[in-house]
Amino acid sequence: MAKDTSALPLDEAVRAVRVSSRRRQVLDAAVTVMQRTGFHQMSMQALADEAEVSVGLIYKYFGGKEEILLATIVDILDAFRDQLEPAMDAAGTDPIERLVAGFRRFVEIVDENLDAVVLTYRESRTLDPEGRERIKELEVATSTPLHDALVAAIAAGVASDLDVDLTTFDMMMLAHGWALKHWHFAARYTVDQYVTAQTRFILRTVLADPSAAAYRHLTG
Repeated sequence: MAKDTSALPLDEAVRAVRVSSRRRQVLDAAVTVMQRTGFHQMSMQALADEAEVSVGLIYKYFGGKEEILLATIVDILDAFRDQLEPAMDAAGTDPIERLVAGFRRFVEIVDENLDAVVLTYRESRTLDPEGRERIKELEVATSTPLHDALVAAIAAGVASDLDVDLTTFDMMMLAHGWALKHWHFAARYTVDQYVTAQTRFILRTVLADPSAAAYRHLTG
């Protein structure tokens, strides 16, 4: 996640941007190497070669492989947490419009980070208990905007009285599915077509019967 440097003196801002860029370079390389070899087989030298930096520079930013793995997973979860709500706010106050906008942005972030999303599923069990707990907390924070939109839709009478937690989880899994089954779906759909098809499926589940016609424009 990019750090806001606007309030820093110029020299500190330049330094912070450089550090952020180097850190991003290492994390991107780590995703590539771990996709190729797996976490346990990844060597720091292989990571340094992929990132085109020295091993010493990697240790300047990270304490070791486990810290790099955690940072990689946290980075993608931060993107979900930080970007969903602004996308939903841009859609206005209608809870269904917000829900659809949030789901679309969720899938778009997945599409922008395909390898990192797959890595999160594959390697998160490798983290220590403290790391796994942090991931759980971030996953809850990630789901909150969608959860809140569903609650608001039910309160407004436009959504069925459904299980909010389960439906939120289902929506997240549909979004993650674009990465986890990308080998299958990418041959059949563009990301926009995938979002539209899954949105249609979600709204068939979520909307109360009298509300369906009012939101037909959201499904293409």
